[in-house]
Amino acid sequence: MLHTNERIIKNKVGLLNLATELGNVSQACKVMGLSRETFYRYQRAVSDGGVEALLDKTRRKPNIKNRVDELTEHAVCDIAIEYPAYGQLRASNELRKREIFVSPSGVRSIWLRHKISNKKQRLSALEKKSAAEGLVLTEAQVIALENKKNDDVACGEIETVHPGYLGSQDTFYVGTLKGVGRVYQQTFVDTYSKIAACKLYTTKTPITAADTLNDRVLPLFEEHGMSIIRMLTDRGTEFCGRPEQHDYELYLAINDIEHTKTKAYSPQTNGICERFHKTILEEFYQVAFRKKIYNTIDELQKDLDDWVYHYNHDRTHQGKVCCGRTPMDAFLDGKEIWKDKVDSLNLN
Repeated sequence: MLHTNERIIKNKVGLLNLATELGNVSQACKVMGLSRETFYRYQRAVSDGGVEALLDKTRRKPNIKNRVDELTEHAVCDIAIEYPAYGQLRASNELRKREIFVSPSGVRSIWLRHKISNKKQRLSALEKKSAAEGLVLTEAQVIALENKKNDDVACGEIETVHPGYLGSQDTFYVGTLKGVGRVYQQTFVDTYSKIAACKLYTTKTPITAADTLNDRVLPLFEEHGMSIIRMLTDRGTEFCGRPEQHDYELYLAINDIEHTKTKAYSPQTNGICERFHKTILEEFYQVAFRKKIYNTIDELQKDLDDWVYHYNHDRTHQGKVCCGRTPMDAFLDGKEIWKDKVDSLNLN
């Protein structure tokens, strides 16, 4: 009997073992749904090279003779850094002006080998090279990098300095509970540490949006000696209005918090809350509603608080700040940056 721990070839080994056990190749092939020719091919491979010979050997071997010369390859890579916004066709045309003849598909093949096949990768390569070598950027490079920064902001990737530098708030419709009615979630996410706070309501009004900050968010920051400088929201009626008549705007003004609104008809500009809502829907609500029937909003709030605690203290995150840590770890580390900022302001 043949033995292997390789999952890829267990079926092949199983066919050979079954034929040995039954003593009938035809019957074994019929049970496994394979041909006799396949069986004998596997048998020859084992007899020639052992069980390891059953592993598929890739047939794709690069033909070095078909590649362009080294100077041309360097030129194609350099054009990607010089004009990161150019596609393969424009890059090919630009190289033709310099008497370097490479087809658009050839340009793409070279870019694929060097992992700069899309615009985002080329811009990242430009940023790394500029930081390493101190390059003086051309106008085309500056424009491409500025457009990338705008795109990052539109996707929720906002540059922040410390916790509380920019908070993001949004309203999430949870659903309708029998005997309760519509349920809305007020969501706060700190754009630096990704720490979150959530509270459930049966209405979507300015007073509920302000209550979340007053009950969950500001006490958390005050506990660690910090505050919120600016809030980012969409243009919903619960967030926008005249400061003297609008509860949420009035609350921000009283606490000296600036208010930034997303671009009209572009909800993705508050992408950090959008991503959090997708996470909480998949990891909490869809699971919780399958396991339990909620009769009151307080029951749901209790389970939500437990999940948010897990999200902030146990669930690791990726990104520029978290880097595999929890939001609370990033929040506490950012506290030192906040203190340094406050100290520098006091000295001035």
